[in-house]
Amino acid sequence: MLKGKKVVLGVSGGIAAYKACALTSKLVQAGADVTVIMTSSATEFVTPLTFQALSRNPVYTDTFDEKIPEQISHIDVADWADLIILAPATANLIGKVANGIADDMLTTTLLASEAPVYVAPAMNVHMYAHPAVQNNLKKLETYGYRFIEPGEGYLACGYVGKGRLEEPETIVSVLEQQESLSLPLKGKKVLVTAGPTRERVDPVRFFTNFSTGKMGYAFAQKARELGANVILVSGPVTIDPPSGIKVIQTESAQEMYEAVMKELDNVDVVIKTAAVADYRPAVFHDQKMKKKEGPLSIEMERTKDILGEIGKVKTDQFVVGFAAETNEPIHYGKQKLAKKNADAIVVNNVAEAGAGFGADTNVVTYLNKHGLEWSLPLQSKEDVAHKILIQVSDELKDGQK
Repeated sequence: MLKGKKVVLGVSGGIAAYKACALTSKLVQAGADVTVIMTSSATEFVTPLTFQALSRNPVYTDTFDEKIPEQISHIDVADWADLIILAPATANLIGKVANGIADDMLTTTLLASEAPVYVAPAMNVHMYAHPAVQNNLKKLETYGYRFIEPGEGYLACGYVGKGRLEEPETIVSVLEQQESLSLPLKGKKVLVTAGPTRERVDPVRFFTNFSTGKMGYAFAQKARELGANVILVSGPVTIDPPSGIKVIQTESAQEMYEAVMKELDNVDVVIKTAAVADYRPAVFHDQKMKKKEGPLSIEMERTKDILGEIGKVKTDQFVVGFAAETNEPIHYGKQKLAKKNADAIVVNNVAEAGAGFGADTNVVTYLNKHGLEWSLPLQSKEDVAHKILIQVSDELKDGQK
């Protein structure tokens, strides 16, 4: 999958730079066209001539060394690259890139490029665990950078632990796997709703349900990994949102409805996993209700049917609803599919083992308006989300709207 790919290999100044030589050779053997950029510190460990011999291309070490007068080197290389791999990526390089510092050929090229960037860190185990380094890695993740985690083992400093640059063969394998995955949702805008809603009775009480948001958050993460621009409209949950996406926090069904309808015209796909309350108290009490003798009755009124309202006004959006049932899920799922004017419904029996609220797994059946009935056995919610999004992208590609 790397054959013909234009790869920029950024080598920074760590002892693991010697492994970058083998990585260059492996990339060339895989059919990639490799251009190496070295920091000045990297040249203290390995000479540019070594990489030139292995890559059969000029090696860049100086921003001001313009090899072709008609071109600005860091812009030309940035535009040329199909992908960039930083190996080894030292704590210094990670920190500079995370904070937008561009003071050499490698960092200026990184800022100027729109190519996917893979980061393969390598450093002392304590350096890697330092909060500053971890915060910089998280920041790079929000920029869309991808990571090839360091391995564990004996380090040059004498420590044994996590921080060793992954082996060249493994790095090439990861790149090939990633490049073999197309980004079927690239350029698409995906709106995901997740979690429960809370319908307040008074300042201290509310009605809600057992939804944790895990399924919706898995969809948001996988949609982003498949290339989509993602908007996550979330009810109150206790899990952290995926990085690199727009998150809109809501509480009540009305707030979620307003947030969804505001974004609807600007999205291509809607994945509505949120467990939205069907009813809310008809009256909100400004003061805490005092308990009294005997039973309590609270009048309830209907909330907005978000999926139904989307079905009424949608134009070209592909809309996927969810139906959590406790009996006859297929029967009620098909009814919901038609009634809500959705393109697909994902149904499950939440009473089934491994498929209820709060679980890390799910068992679902995907129903679409063309008659497809596709059952997915017990698996992680991340895998369920990935497979359904691939199915949605296939239906979009085939014009099944």
